Amino acid sequence: MIIATAGHIDHGKTTLVKALTGVDTDRLPEEKKRGISIDLGFAYWDTPDGVTVGFVDVPGHERFVRNMLAGVCGIDYAMLVVAADDGVMPQTVEHLHIIDLLNVPRGIVALTKADRVPAERLHEVAAQIRVLTAGTSLADATIVPVSAHSGQGVAGLRDALAEAARAHHGQRSAGRNFRYAVDRAFTIAGSGTVVTGTIFDGTVTVGDRLVLSPRGTEVRIRGIQKNGQAARHANAGERCGLNLAGVGLEDVGRGDWVVAPLIHAPAQRLDVSLRLLNTEAAELKHWTPVHLHLGTAEVLARVAIGRGASVAPGACAVVQLRLESPVAALQGDRYILRDQAARRTLGGGLVIDPYVPRRRIDPALRAAQIDALAKGDAADALRALLECSPGGLDIGEFQRRHNLAPDRLDSLLRTAGVIEFGKTPRLGFPRAMVGAIGERVIAALEAQHGADPRFLGADIATVARRCAPRLPQPIFAAMLRMLMHEKKLELNGSLVSLPRLRASVRSSDEALWQKVVPLLDAAGFKIPPIEEVAAVANIKQAVLEDMLYRKLRGGDVYLVGPGRFCSRATIARLVALAGDVANEQPGGQFTAAQFRDRCGVNRKLAIDILECMDRHGITVREGNVRVVRKGVALMEEEGHHV
Repeated sequence: MIIATAGHIDHGKTTLVKALTGVDTDRLPEEKKRGISIDLGFAYWDTPDGVTVGFVDVPGHERFVRNMLAGVCGIDYAMLVVAADDGVMPQTVEHLHIIDLLNVPRGIVALTKADRVPAERLHEVAAQIRVLTAGTSLADATIVPVSAHSGQGVAGLRDALAEAARAHHGQRSAGRNFRYAVDRAFTIAGSGTVVTGTIFDGTVTVGDRLVLSPRGTEVRIRGIQKNGQAARHANAGERCGLNLAGVGLEDVGRGDWVVAPLIHAPAQRLDVSLRLLNTEAAELKHWTPVHLHLGTAEVLARVAIGRGASVAPGACAVVQLRLESPVAALQGDRYILRDQAARRTLGGGLVIDPYVPRRRIDPALRAAQIDALAKGDAADALRALLECSPGGLDIGEFQRRHNLAPDRLDSLLRTAGVIEFGKTPRLGFPRAMVGAIGERVIAALEAQHGADPRFLGADIATVARRCAPRLPQPIFAAMLRMLMHEKKLELNGSLVSLPRLRASVRSSDEALWQKVVPLLDAAGFKIPPIEEVAAVANIKQAVLEDMLYRKLRGGDVYLVGPGRFCSRATIARLVALAGDVANEQPGGQFTAAQFRDRCGVNRKLAIDILECMDRHGITVREGNVRVVRKGVALMEEEGHHV
């Protein structure tokens, strides 16, 4: 368990920690000389039950609140120190505000210098503290009168802290990736760069390869030290020192994080919930400059509320923070805002979304997404986000935002019934949404077939615009492939159709086919119109056309243009020819004229052939040129291309 002190200067925080642990946390020469804490100090104490408690002793002077803020990030317990002679003072109030805004869940109040005042004064100050803490996270905190000099109450305070440590369940390491806030960096001869800090999430092991964020430097863990002892592992909720390989002292410091590579994603815009302290004299206006404290970092920022909008004292609102430099933030992080001069605390709250969309989103849709992201539980947020992400939920972004280990993410996706498409990005959709899109596609195809008995299939892009206009076309195509694997649809190049639309074979078709196919093959690339074939074969054109459409659905012939059919063997030769022409051109791009010259046909027929290849996904048109789609090969013996 990690305990941080809080309170006004000269109220005895450092002296009390020494009385509890035997460690003087003032380590700097200037601190020794001046008799005040300037920077963070650290001490450890093992309870009688064998629980290690880490103390973070913070400075109480108003000039060093930034150091105090770096010390109270990630703590489990607060020890608010109030001197009985002075009573409540300005930094008592400010430090309590910070503890409350950071939502430190538990704490105790040490009423120090109790041996210097009469009992009446102790009761008076205790009453002040009760009024001050009312409505905060320390509202029910026990008040313990103590004197570090005489020893009065120290044993009772130590017992209370031991009981709190015994009841502390710790932060979970399972299901989350490693995340560690750096509060100090230095070098040790023979070891190199060492940092100290608090583990927010996950577990670290000697040898792990991690990232220093937001800088993006790759580092390796050479060693771990806990409570002055070398260790192989350290877990969430513990303080430890990390010996880093791969980074120099000049490139690491307070404000950095050491994180698993998966969650390294620096941000400069944060959508946050903000509570403005009711002690503020004026409303907080749009574009107010502030100091943002998040983790151990301090960066300059602007509060974006909306032109002409503001937040009243004591009110809560969703605002956006625009940062001058990036931070390593995640959903659920607590933060503090101080004024432009860094003299007073304005308020604070919770990071809702560290990955603010760059493009404009419909305000109502974005409001629904913010509501979903504000849910504390990742499973609840996932279900709500799926309902307000019509273009699909970016699963990788969701995983980073909530710091989910792969196993935990997979479990959430399974439970929520998420269907995934794509790889970069991975997009997730509710099963019901995918099913509804599939039903719309099938209904649209059935309607087209009913209107046109010779309907062979619809172009995928056209179906997408009609049935799922907000989906990226590659994702829609992936949904169609899923339906194809389920035998609900058939795909042939860029055409989609229903399996049951495939015409049944008639006994008379084969005789007609054997009569016609030699004529089609003999024509070669100069594909004749159907009326010429009918005349040569002495077959009624309507009968021939009906037979060829049935063969078309079976993949034996291809419809090149209106009233022009060619055999599978001919289209295979044309595909090979297109590949040869492409291979002869820079970048594999060829024009219709180049293809026409090699085919020896007129321009109109050459374009009809190329558009047929486009429809079947053999070629792809890019402006005035075409390319042969990578991996295309026509399978003559099976009657399809892949």
